Amino acid sequence: MGSAVELMNGWILPVAVSPIIGSYLGVLIRRLPEARPVALGRSACEACSHVLTPTEMVPIASYIRQRGRCAACGAPIPADHLYIELASLAVAIAAAVVVPGGPYLWLSCVLGWWLLALAWIDARSFRLPDVLTLPLIAAGLAEATWLEPAAVTDRAVATAAAFIALWLVARVYRMVRGREGLGLGDVKLMAAAGAWVGIALLPIVMLAGALLGLAYGAAQWLRGAKLGATTKLPFGPFLAAAIWAVWLWRP
Repeated sequence: MGSAVELMNGWILPVAVSPIIGSYLGVLIRRLPEARPVALGRSACEACSHVLTPTEMVPIASYIRQRGRCAACGAPIPADHLYIELASLAVAIAAAVVVPGGPYLWLSCVLGWWLLALAWIDARSFRLPDVLTLPLIAAGLAEATWLEPAAVTDRAVATAAAFIALWLVARVYRMVRGREGLGLGDVKLMAAAGAWVGIALLPIVMLAGALLGLAYGAAQWLRGAKLGATTKLPFGPFLAAAIWAVWLWRP
């Protein structure tokens, strides 16, 4: 019994299951924006519809063993699947390095995987689905109720303040420029930031997200990309990275 508890509280289990989580996230990221079944649909080759066998669904290892190709038809398997599994593993390792263990380690991993899915979907489709952002707000408030009851009021105020502030920014931008500059998905994701990190750290999240976005834009410009006033850049990935970093390294 003691060894089972130690395993749950230690870093080995979250790191071990992280590629499996990443495999599921790969399916979620590709299917959710297209309104395809996520939990019930069988995994199959997108080229020939070959239903994958258990040995073809081993995270990371199957992709490498099959050299990134379908075992039935030889069509290329989207590399996103491998990258997401590796990113999920990286999330668990980073959390294990920063967080000593126990429930906060698992919370940090779950938050990181959740934000990873949102960031990837936004980068692919410029969408932050309500089915992921709204439960993330509830989860942050539930975490405070469970582990930090003294912070529940602060987190609730931060959630409301973040939503109202960014909604006003988006509204004013639309009135002044005549087009969308910030989507409601970003507003809800910022509200989720308030639910997880509280009012004092919200400015740091916003600043870090903005700086990451500017750094990405600068990198694209240096690579020769043409960026203008109407160029669309997803804000979700940078905001998600900022939320997770602030959560990990908060006082």
